Amino acid sequence: MNKTIVLASNNAGKIKEFNALLSDMGIDVKPQSEFNVEEAEENGLSFIENAILKARNACAQTGLPALADDSGIEVDYLKGAPGIYSARFAGEHGNNEANNTLLLEKLDGVAELERTARFHCVLAYMRHENDPTPKVFHGVWEGRIMTSNEGQEGFGYDPVFYVPECGCSAANLPKEVKNQISHRAKALKQLFAAFQQQSSQL
Repeated sequence: MNKTIVLASNNAGKIKEFNALLSDMGIDVKPQSEFNVEEAEENGLSFIENAILKARNACAQTGLPALADDSGIEVDYLKGAPGIYSARFAGEHGNNEANNTLLLEKLDGVAELERTARFHCVLAYMRHENDPTPKVFHGVWEGRIMTSNEGQEGFGYDPVFYVPECGCSAANLPKEVKNQISHRAKALKQLFAAFQQQSSQL
């Protein structure tokens, strides 16, 4: 089966990750930038809504099936914040350093037991713009917020996210390990299993 799927993202790392997983099934994942897709307005109120908005937008502008992901971190002490606003928590979109600094400030003095948090990754797959049953895959990675930045690997909130099963921050994990246990890895495994099962209907 040779099939092209548009990824509603221009993130080179994500494109690589999806292709590594799906190329054996004859699926070629291309970034939406190759089709000059204008980015969707992410005005949903949940990771699921935003992922579907992005997938639908890519389908509408390319006429091809599309895959989108929306991810972020949820901190219990902050009642779920930064949540869908994870990338722009401190105001400027994608300023990881400012986001991490603000998060550490907000949790200053908060006891370890109250610093529980989790990363979410929601993947939405739509066969076409009007697909009434988007496929949604949801991966969760449990941990807690540390009291300072640690590690050089990864991106986003990885330096302040403590991974209990590994005894270190997500930014201290080798890429190979992170790609086995992260929220995105879990969502991707679900996606892969579903695609294997239903390759004829993609």
